Amino acid sequence: MSFTAPVIEWAGLTPVLIILGAGVISVLAEALVPRAARPFTQTLLSVLAVLGSAVALARRWKVVVLEGTWQELTGGVVEDPFGVAAQTILLAVGLLAILVMADRTTADDGAFAAQAADRPGSAEEAESIHAGWIATEMFPLTLFSLGGMMLFPMANDMITLFVALELVSLPLYIMAAMARHRRLLSQEAAMKYFVLGAFSSAFLLMGAALLYGVSASVSYREIANAVVRGGLEGTDWLSLAGVALVTIGLLFKTAAAPFHAWSPDVYQGAPTPVTGFMAAGVKATAFLALGRFYYVIGVTLYRDMTPLLGAVAILTMVVGTVAGVVQTDVKRMLAYSAIAHAGYMLIAVMVPNSVGMSALLLYALTYGVATVGAFGVVTLVRSSHDGIPGAEATDLDAFAGLGRRSPWLAGAMTLFMLSFAGIPLTAGFVAKFEVFIVGIAGGATWLVVAAIISSVATAFFYMRLVVLMFFREAEDERVTVVASMGPTALTIGLAAAVTVLVGVLPQTVAAMLANAAMLMP
Repeated sequence: MSFTAPVIEWAGLTPVLIILGAGVISVLAEALVPRAARPFTQTLLSVLAVLGSAVALARRWKVVVLEGTWQELTGGVVEDPFGVAAQTILLAVGLLAILVMADRTTADDGAFAAQAADRPGSAEEAESIHAGWIATEMFPLTLFSLGGMMLFPMANDMITLFVALELVSLPLYIMAAMARHRRLLSQEAAMKYFVLGAFSSAFLLMGAALLYGVSASVSYREIANAVVRGGLEGTDWLSLAGVALVTIGLLFKTAAAPFHAWSPDVYQGAPTPVTGFMAAGVKATAFLALGRFYYVIGVTLYRDMTPLLGAVAILTMVVGTVAGVVQTDVKRMLAYSAIAHAGYMLIAVMVPNSVGMSALLLYALTYGVATVGAFGVVTLVRSSHDGIPGAEATDLDAFAGLGRRSPWLAGAMTLFMLSFAGIPLTAGFVAKFEVFIVGIAGGATWLVVAAIISSVATAFFYMRLVVLMFFREAEDERVTVVASMGPTALTIGLAAAVTVLVGVLPQTVAAMLANAAMLMP
């Protein structure tokens, strides 16, 4: 019996392998490194892994984007300019998220439970806190999830897509339950995320099974060819149903309505750094994977799928806008903001060509960076108990007077809110402008009009927070601002710098992403 070894282009997988390899080493560090040295060791290892992956990715950018060498790395992973650009964006988001996770602030407590296995309110938990233990399990989990995110937009068959989806999701189910404060709320959020995440996986698997029935293949290319050729008489509906179910499975991860129910509760209950990582990373990678799926397969059923995507986009904008206006918790407000932005990003998905993919890449970058920065600010605004900092003060009224307490934090938060609202001279304006132009050129003018109306309405709750920070006095002393020990301040500064630079000088980034928005058919 002969065996043919698979041909794997390891050089193209180097950026992902560095991240996943560092995740394995990080797991070993949890077992072998003394507890007191773990926070520094794990932080250093995670940051070096991301930087090392970025160096390897820079070399791949030269080979793939500049020299035009596209290739299929394995049977289910392709390396093309779009995939390399997507990995670059996700690495940037991952680095910022890791820095926020690593910061313990001057309150010396961090965002994560001393020991996640302790029952909330138990004597064991009190002993762990008294001993000064610091959870570090989130670092290997973050690296594994980030590795899955980097594979997700490069997936070129249904099996790889599903495996990458689970690699992204499983670590996040655990991380969502690791909050240091409000432990029961955190565990409830993790359970909701897990249950609804299982539903999304089931939809995707069922859709993949139907597409396999049509084409006898899991490859995107073979499925697209089979859909174009047509299968047995009376089976055309299988193709449409399969594409629709895969779309629904991915839309769960983007928190598009009506598949958004998990989002506000999970965003509110999860540790704030994890919320930022989910809001930026998971949304970006799911949309980028959806973009490739539609570029290769969905375009063959474009006329049939346009009503579904259009209806979902409109409903997503309405839900995100209307529900966001009435929120009194800043994390829930940002959750509904994320839902509204998912509606805008769907416009780019509905134009499955290089121009639409370029707009999608730019939106993923600008939204992701501003989101991590905004949640970084939230981690530093705390409730105060006789001068002792406690949990994050996420009620909107807690941000009243922040402009006086901490002008730089309030200024950064204002910048992120302006970017979300799409105000000129911010990165968010450039990204929205690109998406809207793409939508009009692609014949979705009615969607663009709805998106503009939604953007104007969502500006209300962004500006409400700005007014609270600068034009309202703090009503009591039950809120305090803790200082960063460095990592969160660096994250907020970098996010603010990117938001301004891309807003003021967008040509360079837009041109790079336009050159990178090419996918292997």
